[in-house]
Amino acid sequence: MFDREKWAEVFESIGKNKLRALLTGFAVSWGIFMLIILLGASGGLSKGFMYNFRNSATNSIHIWGNETSKPWNGLPPNRPITLTEEDVEALRNAIPGIQHISGQYRVWRGNTQLQYGKQYGSYGVRGVMPEWQSMEHQVIKAGRFLNEIDQQQGRKVMVIAQDARQDLFKEADPIGQWVNVNGIPFQVVGLYDYDSGGPEQGQRSAVYVPLSVAQRVFNAKGEVDDILFTFADASIAGAQQAQQRAVHTLARRHQFDPTDERALWVNNNVENVGTISTVFTAITLFGWFVGIGSLIAGIVGIGNIMLIVVQERTREIGIRKALGATPGNVIGQVLLEALFVTTLFGFTGLGLGVLLLEGLASLIPGSEFFRDPTIDIGVAVKALAALIAAGTLAGYFPARRAARIRPIEALRDE
Repeated sequence: MFDREKWAEVFESIGKNKLRALLTGFAVSWGIFMLIILLGASGGLSKGFMYNFRNSATNSIHIWGNETSKPWNGLPPNRPITLTEEDVEALRNAIPGIQHISGQYRVWRGNTQLQYGKQYGSYGVRGVMPEWQSMEHQVIKAGRFLNEIDQQQGRKVMVIAQDARQDLFKEADPIGQWVNVNGIPFQVVGLYDYDSGGPEQGQRSAVYVPLSVAQRVFNAKGEVDDILFTFADASIAGAQQAQQRAVHTLARRHQFDPTDERALWVNNNVENVGTISTVFTAITLFGWFVGIGSLIAGIVGIGNIMLIVVQERTREIGIRKALGATPGNVIGQVLLEALFVTTLFGFTGLGLGVLLLEGLASLIPGSEFFRDPTIDIGVAVKALAALIAAGTLAGYFPARRAARIRPIEALRDE
C-alpha cells in the first residue's frame, strides 16, 4: 500500500489524464455532497417542526369548547359549549391512565396590564392548576411554580417569564415582589424561561396565576377556556381511546351529539407527532434515495474510467506480466488508483457539505419551520466509508480484466 513506486505510477496515470480524473472526482464529490446537504436539510425541517412541541407534552390532548352544529335530544343546534372546572374533575375520573390534567382560564381573553412601580407591561395572564407545569414544561429559573396550596387557599401569587422581568424589574430580583394586575396586587413567587410564545417569535410569554384565583378575582364563575391532559398510553390507539372517552364524557355533561365535530376543538398531540414523524421520515428517505442515486452515478463513473485506464495500459500491463508481475500485482495497482480517487474526492465532498451545513446553521435563525440543519457526523462518515468501498469495488472488475490479459495478446495491442 505504501510502496513508493506504486504511488508514483498512480500519480503518473492521473497526471496523464488530469481532466478525466477531475471530472470523475467531481462526480464522486458531488454525490457525497448532495447526500450530506439533503440529509441536513431534511433534518433541519424535522427539527424545526418538532421544535413546536418543546413546551408541550407529546402524550397530551387539548380541548376547547366551541358550538354545536347538530340538534340533540330536543335541544337546538348552534349552542355554545362552555367548559367548567367540574369538567376537569369529570375527565380526571373518566379517562383511564390519566397522568396530569388542568383547566386554563385566560384573563380578559387577551393581554392584561401589569404594573410594578413606574414600570408597565402588557401580558396574557392565565389561570392554571399546578399540574400545568408538568404538561407545558416551563423551566423554573428562580423561585417555584404554582402549587396545590396556592390553588386551594386562593393565594394571589404569580409566575412570570424572563421578558416580564426585564420590562418590570430590569436587573432586580422579582421574587417576593408585588405586581398589580389591572390594579389587583399579586406576589411573584417564580421566574421561568421563555415559553413557546417568547420574544423569538415576537410574542410575550404568559403570566401564570392559580386557576381558583383567576376565576374568583376576575369573575369567571367556574369557567375554563380549555382543558389539557396527559395520559400513560402514548400509542396512537391509546390516544384515540383517550380522546373518544373525553369527548363522550363532555357530550354527556353538556348534552350534545358525541359525533358533532364542531362542538369541541380537539388537538391530539400524539396524532400530530405521529403525522409529522411519518412525513419527515418520508422526506429523509427521499433524501437518501436522491443522494444514493448521486453516489451511484459517481461510482459508475469510476468503474468506466478504470475500464478506459485498463484499455489504454493494455500493452504496459502485458509487458509487466511478461517480466513477472503476478495477477495480484496488476489488480492491486488498478484498485489503488480507484481507491485514491474515491477517497480524495469523497473527503472533499464530505468536507464541503459539512462546512456548508455548519455555515447555514450559524447564519439562518432557528424558526418553527427550519432550524439547525446539521447532520450526525457518524452518519456522514459511514456514508463516506460506503462510498469508498463501493468505488474500490467498482475498480475491481476492470482490475480483474487487466489481470486476465495474456502477455502475448497485450504485446500485439496497438
